[in-house]
Amino acid sequence: MTTNSSYVEHVALRVKDIQWHIRFFYAVLGMQVREIDGPEDAPSQYWTVGGLQLISTPDFIAPATVDTGWLAHLGIMVQDLELALTEAQAWGVKELPQGRNWLQLPDGLAIELIQSCADGVAQALAVKSRP
Repeated sequence: MTTNSSYVEHVALRVKDIQWHIRFFYAVLGMQVREIDGPEDAPSQYWTVGGLQLISTPDFIAPATVDTGWLAHLGIMVQDLELALTEAQAWGVKELPQGRNWLQLPDGLAIELIQSCADGVAQALAVKSRP
């Protein structure tokens, strides 16, 4: 086994409507912007604190179901699961059979929302790993 260590720094997602995704991840999950490529009102790419990179791909067509292999799901740790679930309802996301904390977004992306212990989210977001 290696003595090296690592973690997933970000996950890049192609999305048809980048503005919808930016608003959803901010309004429901509080994911702040880390970097934007292009104009703010029409970015080609958008990175969040917390590891998402959204890539604007207007002609993107996701598979109809989440079990076709393109990406199983994103697990997202949240400070307040009940609040996130309540706020997500207004976005027209679909609850998945795995449970009420599993949601499918319009482009087909499945997310699993996980309740954090204590201030785990704040501790993770406080890590400054980039120069």
